[in-house]
Amino acid sequence: MTVLSLDRVSKEYRTDGAAVSALADVSLEASAGQFVAVAGRSGCGKSTLLNLAGAMDFPTSGEVRIGGVETSSLDDTGLTRLRRTQIGFVFQFFQLLPNLNAVENVELPLLLAGDAAGRERALECLRWVELEDCARRLPHQLSGGQMQRVAIARALVHRPKLLLADEPIGNLDTKTGRVVIDLLRRTSGELGAAVLMATHSSESVALCDAVVRLRDGRIDGVEAP
Repeated sequence: MTVLSLDRVSKEYRTDGAAVSALADVSLEASAGQFVAVAGRSGCGKSTLLNLAGAMDFPTSGEVRIGGVETSSLDDTGLTRLRRTQIGFVFQFFQLLPNLNAVENVELPLLLAGDAAGRERALECLRWVELEDCARRLPHQLSGGQMQRVAIARALVHRPKLLLADEPIGNLDTKTGRVVIDLLRRTSGELGAAVLMATHSSESVALCDAVVRLRDGRIDGVEAP
């Protein structure tokens, strides 16, 4: 089942009155259970693509569909519901709240969605990333790899159909980064989510099911590693 579809998507920004193209005529799909890498150098459009895929921004032209729903057709309430129920986000810099411990950070999306009984689900997700013993630790008491694993648990706590990861190992050493990539593979393989990861790491690309290569905002090739 196709979870994410970008159909001839372009994105332009205005800078000093001039149009600057960030993406041009990009089409791709991600299906349930598929781990897809978007690869390319810094500035090639990877983060812009993930912002569009996560309904955080909208294309200048073309269509973005998540679960068959075109994102630009939704109002603010619909977009909020889509992000909270269908999409999980993992970022390079973790974005954990420093005053909340690990289990509270994981539980937070459920509380924001009005689920006041999500603690057991949060603990379940920490067990899944093998960090249940760290549930009561604050972020500053965790290593970088542990913080990213908590961030993955938080992204998965509401059982999203689509997981978006923007340079998730950019701040990690090679060994720790491999642990994180293995978790993303398990997310697609065991949980059945579509995973779309922006990366410039050739080691990460080799572990994905498909690779979309971007260059200057355009698709430069699609391949299976």
